[in-house]
Amino acid sequence: MSEPVALPRINERAPEFEARTTHGVKKLSDYEGKWLVLFSHPADFTPVCTTEFTAFARHYPEFQKLNCDLLGLSIDSYYSHVAWVRNIKEKFGVEIPFPIIEDLKMDVAKAFGMIHPGAGDTSAVRATFIIDPKGVLRAMVYYPMTNGRSIPEFLRLVAALQTSDANKVATPEGWQPGDKVIVPPPQDVAAAEARMGEGYACTDWYFCTKSL
Repeated sequence: MSEPVALPRINERAPEFEARTTHGVKKLSDYEGKWLVLFSHPADFTPVCTTEFTAFARHYPEFQKLNCDLLGLSIDSYYSHVAWVRNIKEKFGVEIPFPIIEDLKMDVAKAFGMIHPGAGDTSAVRATFIIDPKGVLRAMVYYPMTNGRSIPEFLRLVAALQTSDANKVATPEGWQPGDKVIVPPPQDVAAAEARMGEGYACTDWYFCTKSL
């Protein structure tokens, strides 16, 4: 019996990779100093995947403003990727500006836990990984084969992670840039007693918000 593959975990180093892409060979280290959204799709020339890729392409400038690159993946060949990208440009009028990994041996897909046989076959499921500028995995989101992702949610999540890192705060459900953020709860009784008088907008000692 083969050894089980250790799946990636949040707040640990993302798995290293070196792979052929539609923009040449790419490695995880190529993205040091930038945020990265690495996302897989089941197959080229499929309708749901096409809607996702065109949406990622439309939002690409917004990711770039967040110092964030995009990197797609499927277990199809480089030639299939190139043909699909050309088809999207011809039929949908959208140019794909980011690389797509060729993963015929499924090395990257397996390292990131993108292969879920129970989902239908050996294709990579719709997995999305947000990696920070130090190469640390910060978020993972998995979707089934049948349902497309919401690309604005990944933009929102990157912005939320950057805000939390820069200001040592949390963000509430549905947070958008400019909204109030959550102040970390007090860690002892004395701090809890003092919290209500610290000038925050507090519902109770453990739930206080502020504007940045």
